[in-house]
Amino acid sequence: MAVLLEGSAGTPEETYESGERITEVRPGSLRCVSCGYAISLSSVDSLPVCPSCQGTSFKRASLFEQPTLDTPAVEVEGAPEWLTEMRAELDEAGHYIAFEDDEGDPAAVRLEPGWTRIGRSGAADIRFDDPTVSRRHALVVLTDSGQLRALDDRSLNGLFVNGEQVDWAPLGDGDELAIGRYRLHVLEA
Repeated sequence: MAVLLEGSAGTPEETYESGERITEVRPGSLRCVSCGYAISLSSVDSLPVCPSCQGTSFKRASLFEQPTLDTPAVEVEGAPEWLTEMRAELDEAGHYIAFEDDEGDPAAVRLEPGWTRIGRSGAADIRFDDPTVSRRHALVVLTDSGQLRALDDRSLNGLFVNGEQVDWAPLGDGDELAIGRYRLHVLEA
């Protein structure tokens, strides 16, 4: 069950429960009390159930209390069926990032040389409006020589490539990036 966060002064000691009404709007970051999973909320967001462990208790994240990063690897599932069809439909050579958008429709973005920003921000090149995605979650760089790499852009939930949490990693055809609840796939045409 989700609740509209109608805020609080938000001290790190306070906990919030999914389903609990809170009185003033206050954006920011919260961590699941059970597993430490971080979510970011805008000024008027719903307090979700934890996407990682289904927990319902959250507390404000503190800049001074960083949890130990013992985040388990994200389970990599087999490639989705739509990915094979999408690969066959790509008519221009190059590097692509393919994913399912918020409506569940497959989409592909052709990568140009330089940086591609992925996150919740309106300035992101690939934008996911979801509390499991940081405003500036990740960057993908395509060099002039054709090398492709991914960089975690100080996200709360981390960047995972093929199930392993990374800060900076090379990418190749078929690699899977996990950004919040989204799975993105690297395609080379």
